Amino acid sequence: MRYNFDLPEKETEQQRQTPPSRATPKEELQWLPLQNHPIFATATATATATGASTGHLSSHRTARNLMAWDGASRLYFWDSEKKCLHRISIRLGEPDPTSVIAESPSKVLQADVPLNFVVDRISINRNGSALLLTGSDGLCIMYLYGRTSTTDNTIICRTVSIGSEIYFNGNNVIRTLRVSWHPSSDTHLGILSSDSVFRIFDLSADVGLPEQEYYLQPVDPGKSWSAASICPVDFSFGAEHLWDRFSVFILFSDGSIYILCPVVPFGSVYKSESILEIYNDAHTFGLKSANSTAVSNSNLAIFWLEATFPELVHQAMEGGNLSMLKAQPYALFDASLSLQLGPLRKVCNGGEELLAVRVADCEGRAVSFLYNLVSKDSILVTAWSGGQLQIDALADEIQPVWIVGSPPRVRVDPLDCILGLAMICESIPCELSVLKLDQPPDYTCWLGHPPPMLRLAIVDLALPRNMESGSLISLFVDPLIPERIYSLHDGGIDSIVLHFLPFTSEATGKNETMRAPSVHPVLSTCQAESSSLSPISEKDISMEEPKQIDTPDIISKELLSGPKVVFVPQASPNLRSVAADSFEGRSTVHQYFKLFHENYVEYAHKVYFELKHHGPHLKRIIDDQLARLGEAQQKLLKVQEKQPTLEERIHRANQMHTFLDERLQNLRKLPGAHKKPLSRAEREFKSELDKFRGVELDALRSSIETSNARLRRFIQSSKSSSTSSQQMHLPGRKKLVEDAQISQLQSAIAKLSLVNSENARKVKVVESALRSRERTAD
Repeated sequence: MRYNFDLPEKETEQQRQTPPSRATPKEELQWLPLQNHPIFATATATATATGASTGHLSSHRTARNLMAWDGASRLYFWDSEKKCLHRISIRLGEPDPTSVIAESPSKVLQADVPLNFVVDRISINRNGSALLLTGSDGLCIMYLYGRTSTTDNTIICRTVSIGSEIYFNGNNVIRTLRVSWHPSSDTHLGILSSDSVFRIFDLSADVGLPEQEYYLQPVDPGKSWSAASICPVDFSFGAEHLWDRFSVFILFSDGSIYILCPVVPFGSVYKSESILEIYNDAHTFGLKSANSTAVSNSNLAIFWLEATFPELVHQAMEGGNLSMLKAQPYALFDASLSLQLGPLRKVCNGGEELLAVRVADCEGRAVSFLYNLVSKDSILVTAWSGGQLQIDALADEIQPVWIVGSPPRVRVDPLDCILGLAMICESIPCELSVLKLDQPPDYTCWLGHPPPMLRLAIVDLALPRNMESGSLISLFVDPLIPERIYSLHDGGIDSIVLHFLPFTSEATGKNETMRAPSVHPVLSTCQAESSSLSPISEKDISMEEPKQIDTPDIISKELLSGPKVVFVPQASPNLRSVAADSFEGRSTVHQYFKLFHENYVEYAHKVYFELKHHGPHLKRIIDDQLARLGEAQQKLLKVQEKQPTLEERIHRANQMHTFLDERLQNLRKLPGAHKKPLSRAEREFKSELDKFRGVELDALRSSIETSNARLRRFIQSSKSSSTSSQQMHLPGRKKLVEDAQISQLQSAIAKLSLVNSENARKVKVVESALRSRERTAD
């Protein structure tokens, strides 16, 4: 069944405008901060993040990513425990510019078929209509708009398996190494597998058969000195820049990067101005070159562009008004794509001497790859299992390269329309030289040389080295700031910001010096950091908490300072002779009584009021202090109970220390302890053995598994062909298959004869014209 992405667009828009139905009608809609959403706060999310990784044991670890964003207002989260997809509507910048709020409850999407594998990674296509579910034992596409179930109000989505007969048929061990959506199509995805084949599938056609197959052969058979040099690891599509948009970058385990160009999905759409730019570039710098190789390569590129985009000639000659061009199925009749040779060359300045072939400067093996376009710079980032990131920039433009004389295999329909193609992509052996920046552009333009690389930096993430198989590192580009790259690994998430972009700075006129990238940790998940707090330190923190509490004043400072001191007025010398009942005596006594009342009676009233008002509060504080005192006494009792055990453990530790010290002294007396250290050659040989054990063995195992899988497939295909041939030779049956092939061959031969006769006629006309011109010139 074909799935048409064009028909349900109106329905999709209506669904986007109308609010989706809730998982439970009685629940009210709420907008919460994304980090407080119930999905991420429940135990299900915890089990999904931790338990699913241990749910299946596999010899090949893969990086996991169970969240996807459609680039607008919807976030998708895969629940590995319930095997369902949560769709969360989000709002960016509300109420603060840096905040993200999410809709609760979320909408639940369920596959219409049971999934018999553990999902390790999800990815959404360009228009948000399909979601990719990948795992070590399966690969499915879930279409995000389906019917609503009447039982639990979930959306039942159509789910189909991709390439099940190739990858997951139970008879082979071919693993999918990388699956990615094509950036210029909503229905095409690329798959790199362990059998060194890169395939492109079209979801609008047959999802069981690949549309395009490229068999990668980086080195000649029998001439490889390293098993890691023939095992692919990762790939990345190019971006909107000249021939980069038609390029596929493939990383191998030894760090070599190869390029396939041009690779175009059938029916993909591109901007006409971009295609015209590379079309005119091929005419200007290729056809007018004095080098015959450049003329031949540019001729092939021009012929391929005109056949793939039939409207291109009209656009270039008459200036059509088409803004987009659609790629038509096409392949050169007698040429296959070249696997442009890697490792890519280095670039140097002036008289500096550098090696032509890039030597791996990082530890371990290459594990992941990222292509990033920043303005005019094509950035290549390679992650190594030792925890290093190798950042390079392409110092020249990519150009297509074909191998003439190696015809592809084409699958056509009854109308001779191309449905699929397959080809063997080999590398052309050539002598690599060091490219210098002061060389003119004509020195390398359209000569079939791969673009050299300019080393920008090597970033060491300082990851923990407690894993024998190395670290898994996934690379992502910030969609808002292209200079920022995120790396997801076992130790958390780091942000790498590029400060030096050579060709962008040159184009903008900025004379910037080369600066190293800055690395900022975003999230740390190292066990050493999480377990750094011991129970004793936690107790210390809890005991220090009361010191940080700001207790209110129980009695005002004015009362605590006592009554105000008021100086008694100086009495007259004859005060003792004054009678108490006289006017002067009564006035003096009244004055002293007034001072006493102001200083002491009013102060006593204030103290009484304060004590009466703060009595309950003081009681609560005293009770709290008594309770805390009781808790402290209980803790002290527990410590006293544990003290004998601690003393016994300390005693045993001292005994063990004494025993180990005696063993160490005995070992020092052995004759082997005084052996000489390894020489430089021995150390180098030991490092080579360690590298072979860590890198080459895995590559050899993968090669053996791939060879066994191909052998089994070949045996099965030979058996099926033999049975079919026996059935065709039965009496009374017609040889339908052979007759059809013979008729196709006859029609092809007839077409070729017509083409040859037409070409011969044209050659005769040209020769006669040249002879007449020579006669007139004489």
